[in-house]
Amino acid sequence: MRLLVHVEGETEETFVNNVLGPHLMEAGYTSVGARLIGNARQRINRGGQSWQTVRKGILNHLRRDRDAISTTMVDYYGVPQYRSAQWPGRVAAAAQPLAERAANVQAALAEDIRTATGTTFDPSRFIPYVSMHEFEALLFSDCERFAQSINAPHIRAEMQSVLDQFGDPEEINDSQATAPSKRILGMFPRYDKVAMGTIAIQDIGLESIRRQCRNFDCWLNRLERAANM
Repeated sequence: MRLLVHVEGETEETFVNNVLGPHLMEAGYTSVGARLIGNARQRINRGGQSWQTVRKGILNHLRRDRDAISTTMVDYYGVPQYRSAQWPGRVAAAAQPLAERAANVQAALAEDIRTATGTTFDPSRFIPYVSMHEFEALLFSDCERFAQSINAPHIRAEMQSVLDQFGDPEEINDSQATAPSKRILGMFPRYDKVAMGTIAIQDIGLESIRRQCRNFDCWLNRLERAANM
């Protein structure tokens, strides 16, 4: 069984290749790879991609490789919700309780792909994941280890205070001023998402993320089960 993860950035791509992939290979996949959404040759063209663009890539993969599973790793607040670029379920989810929004979009994405592929398609071959916020939310899963990893132990207490306020890293509020990455930059202005974030997430490890992030854990459980269908 092969898995392809459609991601929206270089940090997520590295996370799949260095952290998620090795874990899922142990679970039974023969290969796990990441593909940047949109044109991978134009690395500025990430995130905010129309659903039609992303959908085409997913469908092409599923039709070309009948023994493969596709998934996504995208940011709820980063996906378009207006006009032709709109993602299924995104507008309706805004009226749902915060804890249910990502799941509603995931269900809508799965239904759209199922409809497009027809009645012979096995719906378990597409397992979408929508994180509520950007990649940095996962770094709050272990504040002490993250602070140590980037050699900034002085920010541990402040990060922990943020986590205690929300309880779940996936629910840390997202806006231009209070997104997880902006919070980290406010504590540590020298933070570099690609260089530091990818190393720190390896130090934190999947088990810590799973304990703290319910939606992420649910996604990973589904991927693990699908490895041996």
